[in-house]
Amino acid sequence: IPAPHLTLSLGIMVLQTAERSSAHDASENPIYQRHMAAYQAAVPFMQGSVLEVGCGEGYGMKLLAKHCQQYLGVDKFPVPGLQVPPNARTLQMTVPPLGGINSDQFDAVVSFQVIVHIEDDRTFLAELYRVLKPGGVMILTTPNRLMSLTRNPWHVREYEPAAMKDLLESAFDRVDLQGVCGSARVMEYYEQNKASVRKFTRWDVLNLQYRLPRRMLQVPYDLANRLNRRLLLRQNDKLVGLICAEDYSVGPLHDRVLDYFAVCYKHKSS
Repeated sequence: IPAPHLTLSLGIMVLQTAERSSAHDASENPIYQRHMAAYQAAVPFMQGSVLEVGCGEGYGMKLLAKHCQQYLGVDKFPVPGLQVPPNARTLQMTVPPLGGINSDQFDAVVSFQVIVHIEDDRTFLAELYRVLKPGGVMILTTPNRLMSLTRNPWHVREYEPAAMKDLLESAFDRVDLQGVCGSARVMEYYEQNKASVRKFTRWDVLNLQYRLPRRMLQVPYDLANRLNRRLLLRQNDKLVGLICAEDYSVGPLHDRVLDYFAVCYKHKSS
């Protein structure tokens, strides 16, 4: 579930620290479009009743709720002014567990960019499995550790491909693990981002980003991350602004996918 909101001021610039992308911040456009591409790829799996764990600002909910009868969005933190579609409702809770939600209730479960924030990832997946109806499908995304530019202290852990596959297969009856890839334009932004991040991390001569407890690093990391994205926007606003959801695609898994896109099934006979 996304990290807590903290609002910090640096001169005239106000940075809202949160492990959630915003549809309203131009510097966030590449990561926002990356998330929207995953939501679009999930549309064909939507039917009946759907649960989203980690609904955030609700931009995915607005899209997916059009393709099912009932939609429940769960998030750890409230979003002021969240517009909920007529066939949807929201619950605020910390997961796992999915307290108060019955077993075998949903035709589909969606959880995008959440599992990295969960201490007990196995219990988390077991809960997603529990609330699925027999024959239901769970769709999950999370970053590929091999493509991370630096340690993200908001993340409890990230997964390499084999570890991701093993974890999902320990919880679900069938797993189709794919990846979210970027176009040439996306990868140009990725390389610019990598070079910019290295300018920040070169000062970490003691490698403190990996040696200090992650909670000590969360706010400094978030400030540096948001500042870096704003610098990239200022240096190449055309590239940042032109990236759209169609610049991302879901395809076969390989080491350079940006995110995993996992489609996991619960057997009908369960």
